[in-house]
Amino acid sequence: MNDTLLRALTAAACLAFAGSAAAHFQMIIPSDDMVSNPTERNLNLEVKFWHPFEGHGMPMGKPVRFGMRMGGENTDLLNGLKSHQFNDIENKAHAGYKLNYTLKKPGDHIFYVEPQPYWEASEESFIIHYTKVVVNGYGMERGWDDEVGLKAEIVPLTRPYGLYTGNVFQGMVKVQGEPVPYTEVEVEYYNEKGTLKAPADPMITQVIKTDGNGVFTYAMPKAGWWGFAALTEDEKTMQHEGREYPVEIGAVIWVRTHDME
Repeated sequence: MNDTLLRALTAAACLAFAGSAAAHFQMIIPSDDMVSNPTERNLNLEVKFWHPFEGHGMPMGKPVRFGMRMGGENTDLLNGLKSHQFNDIENKAHAGYKLNYTLKKPGDHIFYVEPQPYWEASEESFIIHYTKVVVNGYGMERGWDDEVGLKAEIVPLTRPYGLYTGNVFQGMVKVQGEPVPYTEVEVEYYNEKGTLKAPADPMITQVIKTDGNGVFTYAMPKAGWWGFAALTEDEKTMQHEGREYPVEIGAVIWVRTHDME
């Protein structure tokens, strides 16, 4: 192998590694996706900025918005967030938040967050991931496909709870309320215990695209939490150290699958 080819392959490998490492996901992970027993109605939610499969964390500032939508109304829960340090796979602590919420009524609860812009120096861009997760309360399946009205949002076409391993999940990606065709959607499994290893870098983050109607489809092969992040570039830029930089806006949703007993 000549030196030129070796350098080219090395550069390509470095780019591939950088691409896999760039899969940031804003996370909202509740203690359960379905609450059936009224005596166990306390829900604990973790809110953090993470590489879900690899287990690396990033610091998270206090969100711009955090709330819950139910019955067609949004409720502000920002003041209920409590600062929390989450340890990553390397036992490094990263700032995040926790919320304890008591489900008071039956129906679907959509928890959502608009985080502070995150400056990613390696990509020379800001990142804002508008993220949500749906928790069903007491078996009343109403409101899971409601739109929060986030700048970038994934509207589920599959009920985003009560899913078996292997089920297909479909969602429509919207930006400013309009479907976004042919855009990339990154998919990652929350490797919570850190026991899973990917055989190759492309296996860490799955990549799919929406169709002409802004709809994507993915079959989840393992029980646990799955994150879907549809990434687009905002029409506005933001300043960092006197220069203008692009802003990546992500529409993110988390869904959970269960093994069939």
